[in-house]
Amino acid sequence: MSDARGELVDVTALAAGGEGVAREASGRVLFVRGAVPGDRVRVRVVEPHKRFARAEIAELVQASAQRTQPRCAVHGACGGCGWQHIAYATQLAAKREILRDALVRGAGVALESLATPLEVVPSPEPYATRSRARLLVREGRVGYRRGRSHELVATSECPILAPPLGAALARLAASAPRGEGELELACGERGEVSVSGARVSGFAEREIALAAPGGEVMISPGGFFQAHATLRATLAKAVLAQAGCGARALELHAGAGFFTLGLVAQFAQLIAVESAPRAVRDLRANLARAGRNNVRVLGVRAARALAEPDVVRFAPEVVVLDPPRTGLGESEAAALAKLAARRVVYVSCDPATLARDLRILLGSGYALAHCAGFDLFPQTPHVEALAVLERSAR
Repeated sequence: MSDARGELVDVTALAAGGEGVAREASGRVLFVRGAVPGDRVRVRVVEPHKRFARAEIAELVQASAQRTQPRCAVHGACGGCGWQHIAYATQLAAKREILRDALVRGAGVALESLATPLEVVPSPEPYATRSRARLLVREGRVGYRRGRSHELVATSECPILAPPLGAALARLAASAPRGEGELELACGERGEVSVSGARVSGFAEREIALAAPGGEVMISPGGFFQAHATLRATLAKAVLAQAGCGARALELHAGAGFFTLGLVAQFAQLIAVESAPRAVRDLRANLARAGRNNVRVLGVRAARALAEPDVVRFAPEVVVLDPPRTGLGESEAAALAKLAARRVVYVSCDPATLARDLRILLGSGYALAHCAGFDLFPQTPHVEALAVLERSAR
């Protein structure tokens, strides 16, 4: 039903991008920003396409029972965690469907072939878990980017941050820092805080420590690490359990060694590959600190490592990888398949690129044995996935 105020539609699901999903009377799919399954809304189309359109809520006619009150004062303006208005159980169900859809439609997986049902491991707490965050400093104000914009949304509070970072944000905002730029807040296991990027008086860059299976991992200022303060340990245990034990393993995109320290205890020989110079330095230092000498570190891109004759001759039994959001890509996935490792343990932060890479691996002699989601990013549509592939008998 449509009138001058906009068409009346019912929201039925959540899309991978985070919008609510509805249909116009014509059948065209609508992606409605800020909508919740169960909402009845009047919408205003802001980006029309032939088969779908993006829309905004012109009027919330009937609110869903799955709608909840955001904890953040700038929710809806800040481009960060766009799902605070959605009940946490609904978020988890939606993430399972996003992952399921990527596997079934994107990779062609028959879910009934998996050894265990597809589930998403919840965050122990839906707030106060983020131990790394990027902020903007501009004209004495601190905050985040507005959604789909470079504009600053100033704030002194952020409910998704782990307590040490929440306190650091409040101090930053109160100090009215000079200058302009982007900075990163990060905190370690002991509550230590590092502020890197834009220079801010009273705050310093420093290493932070993370507890990892097999030992402590030190991360240099600005270095990448899994940002969920508590669930990352659960993910690491799952990765190592799926990798198992053996003679030879290869780790791609090893970072500073969060999985590496556990892998060297489970395999007689390990090759760890990482291309970012800062992460390579951290990786070598963390391995040396742990006294591990059964690992060879290659400071090259994964694509180059997969083509190295020494790596091919190494013939790893198991490959563990945690690539960036872009995933592997066709050539790298094909090169990985040629190694013919008996098991591949793939950690992904994007179900779409995971599905693309899985389709290549599944067409190259592998079968998907296990997949699970991990809610490392509560209050957002993002979901981490752990996929385990086994070499098919031919």
